[in-house]
Amino acid sequence: MASLLVNEMNYNPDIQAAVQKIESSLKHTYKLSTRTIALLLLQGDKEIHQLVQEKENSYAGIQKVIQETSVAFEQPINYVITLKRQELTNSLLADAVKEGKVTDNNRFSEILNKLTINPFTGIPILLLVLYYGLYQFVGVFGAGTLVDFLEADVFEIYINPLVNVWTARYIPWPVVQDLIANDYGIITLGIRYAIAIILPIVGTFFIAFSIIEDSGYLPRLALLVDRVFKAIGLNGRAVIPMTLGFGCDTMATMVTRTLETKRERIIATLLLALAIPCSAQLGVILALLSGKPLALAAWVSFLTLVFLFIGFLTAKLMPGDKPIFYMEVPPLRMPTIANVVSKTYTRMQWYFLEILPIFILASVLIWAGRLTGLFDLVVKALEPVMNLIGLPAEAAVAFLFGFFRRDYGAAGLYDLQQNGALSTEQLVVAAATLTLFVPCIAQFSMMLKERGLKTALAIAGFIFPFAFLAGYVLNLLLKMIGGI
Repeated sequence: MASLLVNEMNYNPDIQAAVQKIESSLKHTYKLSTRTIALLLLQGDKEIHQLVQEKENSYAGIQKVIQETSVAFEQPINYVITLKRQELTNSLLADAVKEGKVTDNNRFSEILNKLTINPFTGIPILLLVLYYGLYQFVGVFGAGTLVDFLEADVFEIYINPLVNVWTARYIPWPVVQDLIANDYGIITLGIRYAIAIILPIVGTFFIAFSIIEDSGYLPRLALLVDRVFKAIGLNGRAVIPMTLGFGCDTMATMVTRTLETKRERIIATLLLALAIPCSAQLGVILALLSGKPLALAAWVSFLTLVFLFIGFLTAKLMPGDKPIFYMEVPPLRMPTIANVVSKTYTRMQWYFLEILPIFILASVLIWAGRLTGLFDLVVKALEPVMNLIGLPAEAAVAFLFGFFRRDYGAAGLYDLQQNGALSTEQLVVAAATLTLFVPCIAQFSMMLKERGLKTALAIAGFIFPFAFLAGYVLNLLLKMIGGI
């Protein structure tokens, strides 16, 4: 009944005339009615266009009708037809659904809904969510309190010394000792980074993200940022992979497949690889800069500027259709504990099963690189670049770690900062450059799968020199203003 109503409903006269012209041009038999085929052609359905092109000699004339009709509207025809169908849906619901009494909770939810999507009130609300959700909970509590406990009180005092003593006592070969323990061992470096530094940060982020997601806030955030995102070739729907990128860029790259056009998917993949730090990297950097508000503001401002500039430039240079945005907005609600726990557990399980083997593999590769001398050669090659952007030579090790995982590199910065090897200005430059650095192995693998070899290599080839160029510019700017 509903499909019949949609098929027979009256659209704008220009659309009605176009539908009739297209119907008269369709000479072959289809599984769908000619009116449905005509409407799908007007809406730009790729499969129907391909099917009609193969069957109809009049396809060129049909395309001309579609182009002439689209000129009559400021909005895409797909959007106009969708709005008309939404009107019909609303009228059907008005006849079939009886609204209950408005309670104080409903009234408060409606007020809060309007506040979250209005730019004047929505932006302050977003800043509060970021401050308490990311900065205080993930940065201060997760990357500060929990990491300090696991790193300093558990690994440094108990686990690492015990592992070093046991390997020295029971394993007579120094080469194998270095594989398991000492400075770059699987347990003393790889597992320490994964459990003591990364796990608390990822865990607190996924708790915060699950609460935000379950409350229904994400679709409202999409509406809030839609206008800004359109300037960088995306639409509000892209806020979902972008927000998820703060948890894991690998997972977020996979989620970009939900974006409608190839152009949007490429732009989103580039921005995720370039300027969105994953939760572990973000948490470590927040912990490093949390006691230095000006340094943290400089890092956030610089990355935001890079994100918007590269997005705007890519949108201007890359051909393709402009994004269309429409999204169902569910009601706001109090998050349920069961949902938050279930979502957090599932994401933690997925992320931890992925991250721990990679950290172990990275430790093995570093061990092999040091054993063969390749590790030292790469570090030596990076040292002039470190000097160029104002960092000490020791920072090259953190950037080498960043090849394996971004958060692995951020954990390397954590060790440097703990040893007092970086000034505040150097810490800002290192954090910004490492955030912009090439995507980690896992993310690059997902880019290959989702975007193909050519696009993945092009993105990585652009990011590598750009990250150091941006670091060089930031270092000059900080020197010009006399430091932070």
